[in-house]
Amino acid sequence: MSKTITLMDGGMGQELIRRSGLAPTPLWSARVMLDTPKLVEDLHVEFIKAGAKVIVLNNYIATPARLARDASPELFEPIHMAAKETALSARRKAGVPDIMIAGCLAPIMASYKPDLAPNFQTCLEQYRTLIAVQKDAVDLMICETLSTIREAVAAATVAREVDLPTLVSFTLDDEYPETLRSGETLRDAVEALKPLDIQAVSVNCSMPETLTSAMPLLADSFPRVGGYANGFQSIAPLEAGGTTAGLKSRQDLTPEIYAQYALGWAEAGAQIIGGCCEVGPSHIAELYRVLKHAGYDITAF
Repeated sequence: MSKTITLMDGGMGQELIRRSGLAPTPLWSARVMLDTPKLVEDLHVEFIKAGAKVIVLNNYIATPARLARDASPELFEPIHMAAKETALSARRKAGVPDIMIAGCLAPIMASYKPDLAPNFQTCLEQYRTLIAVQKDAVDLMICETLSTIREAVAAATVAREVDLPTLVSFTLDDEYPETLRSGETLRDAVEALKPLDIQAVSVNCSMPETLTSAMPLLADSFPRVGGYANGFQSIAPLEAGGTTAGLKSRQDLTPEIYAQYALGWAEAGAQIIGGCCEVGPSHIAELYRVLKHAGYDITAF
């Protein structure tokens, strides 16, 4: 039987902050999107050249609620227009066939803060606003870093309303790997998504060890699953509306070590693999090499 893996890109935010040389702001990488979009384009191209078959729009923090709190609602359209134009340009410049562009539906208010997630109806309204501005430029929708079942169901509902192939990805409690950061179980979260006819479920923006622990359960719960981990020592210092300045990267998570973790996820049943925060093009290039050496075909979504 042929073994296939959809290889996604890595994290944008931390890499763009480093490349810009600017101090982090509550707008994270979206500030770079507005000020120096060429950095974003170059990074997209690097991920493609490293072997990624899916690149994600650089619009993660640009939800209406977060912009209203941290910047200005007037930035909503400029950020999303720039994110789309930059991803499309990068795909053209890379000259690599079969590259897919994914839209992004992220947490409405803050990453890793399930207590700040709005009610279900508000989530639906915000995600409908987000998908309306993205859908003309993307091939699939990734609903990612979700800490609650209600955000995940709302995001998946909206993605299916516009008939986009959909991946829903949860962030897990690193101390309890079979549990969302809300305390809801991963198994219950997957069950809640099954009536929505989505294409895949994954885990992201948790430690690699967390993904390793959770992957057998995930693979046993849904036909197509995946994972992409972060490289933070801890996410505890991050405050809603704050910056990533207090987050420290793991020095042990080299491209070679990350690729070995990811190979283990593939062996446990993952069919979609990439990287999240602190996972750069060199990690994806090594992951591509290791997966190919292990006999996996690298495909688009």
